[in-house]
Amino acid sequence: MTNKEKSVLRWWQIALKPTILKRALRVALLVGTILMVINHGDKLLWGGINSKDVIKICLTYIVPYSVSTYSSVLTWFDEHTGK
Repeated sequence: MTNKEKSVLRWWQIALKPTILKRALRVALLVGTILMVINHGDKLLWGGINSKDVIKICLTYIVPYSVSTYSSVLTWFDEHTGK
């Protein structure tokens, strides 16, 4: 296994730590819901949701989850490796 592969594997090991997963899920739920209401609230209230909208709503939650996970993993590395 190359050093890059080891680094990627370690990154995923950290990203899947329960504390990081829980934090990212909470952030995604809060921020995703706010963004979903802002961007799709009208369609939810008055109908008109189609499959394209469902995909967009899912992405609305995936983006804050990803950003939170990325930030948490970088912070973990900073705190535990001194870099």
